[in-house]
Amino acid sequence: MVASTFDLFKIGVGPSSSHTMGPMTAAADFVRRLREDLARVARVDAALFGSLALTGKGHASDRAVLLGLSGQTPDGIDPDAADAIVERARTTASLDLAGTHRIAFDEARDLRLLQRERLPFHSNAMTFTAFDAEGGVVSSRTYYSVGGGAILDEDQAAVRQASAGAPLGANQGPPLAGDGAAVPFPFSSGAELVAHAHRSGLTIARMMRANEEAAMSAEDVSARLAAIRAAMSACIDRGIAASGILPGGLNVKRRAPGIYAQLIARQERALVDPLSVIDWINLWALAVNEENAAGGRVVTAPTNGAAGIVPAVLRYYERFAPRPTVEGAEDFLLTAAAVGSLFKENASISGAEVGCQGEVGVACSMAAAGLAAALGATPGQIENAAEIGMEHNLGLTCDPVGGLVQVPCIERNAVGSVKAIEAARLAMLGDGTHRVSLDQVIETMRRTGLDMSERYKETSLGGLAVNVVEC
Repeated sequence: MVASTFDLFKIGVGPSSSHTMGPMTAAADFVRRLREDLARVARVDAALFGSLALTGKGHASDRAVLLGLSGQTPDGIDPDAADAIVERARTTASLDLAGTHRIAFDEARDLRLLQRERLPFHSNAMTFTAFDAEGGVVSSRTYYSVGGGAILDEDQAAVRQASAGAPLGANQGPPLAGDGAAVPFPFSSGAELVAHAHRSGLTIARMMRANEEAAMSAEDVSARLAAIRAAMSACIDRGIAASGILPGGLNVKRRAPGIYAQLIARQERALVDPLSVIDWINLWALAVNEENAAGGRVVTAPTNGAAGIVPAVLRYYERFAPRPTVEGAEDFLLTAAAVGSLFKENASISGAEVGCQGEVGVACSMAAAGLAAALGATPGQIENAAEIGMEHNLGLTCDPVGGLVQVPCIERNAVGSVKAIEAARLAMLGDGTHRVSLDQVIETMRRTGLDMSERYKETSLGGLAVNVVEC
């Protein structure tokens, strides 16, 4: 399986890809399937299980379900209009199913957060059931939000589980070419990816582009990459311009505008402090994740909780590399996606499944590989950069305070961005040979996720989520 670049980088809304974008997409898919029976529906029950239920309020899963049932999707919704849709649903105790069919909707009764129940396939599970006026079931379907905004319905999950024999690592998105077209460079391991590069004489980015072009034109690939870059850049700029307190009750103040003002006021500092570039990298990562925490438009990279790392490191390349080019930026994203695909297919990018090593750790690995590629590294050096990026994030827990994607998530993206740059530079000091392979690190991450206690996997039942209140 080769995941597409555009599976990993999706434009959507915050604060969470798996807990906001996934439920919204699932709810929208459910009502879309009801199209012929929509007029018969009098009530819809939405049941959220496991991690979705435990951190649903903090991750805006409840809002996402209301929006999805109203026919909204993460890539199409206007974040400024979302509040009005949710407010109307809550004040009138009703919603327009699929945007057209008004039904009663009592949120206390019809949107259930079943915190003590977990479905076997994945912690991020939800079941939607539509009833007619007599209480008969019109339709019912279970979905799983498996990371990065991707979902599987019950039929897809059954196929994946049967073919793989275990949920973990078998729960991710579709092949690259949705029409079944074969890709010229299929790969399922880092070793296979590097071997393809050596045999073909092509870079990892060039091979990934060739795979994308099995399903779309070269012009479409470039246009979609440009749209991703533009969305990432716009998110940084919005985060820098915004101010105030982030929603959710933790009273976390947006820091990006203040940091930006300091950097602009002290530009001469760069002349005497070579590490001042780190302040800019921190700024860009914080800006993205503050915008994400506020429910703004972001790009999954590969998730919302880790959405600041790839944009911050990409902007570092564009602003501080000796000779940045558009082609270099495209190579960055394509290479990062190739590495992200390996994690997605062989382990997980879901914090609810493997902890934050699957989000910030994977993003760090992707950004390290992308930067190395943009700077002209060899395939071996790129694989080494990706390995370093994850190796030093192994065991990273997901323990959001208050169930919000704020503490420690926002700062963790800044640290992960700097670590990614360090990983790329360290790898490029060598010749690409190293003792621990990327594949070994991915498998270690997968096993660590299996061993990790559920309380450290996006449930807010352990770690900082419980101890910060006592401190």
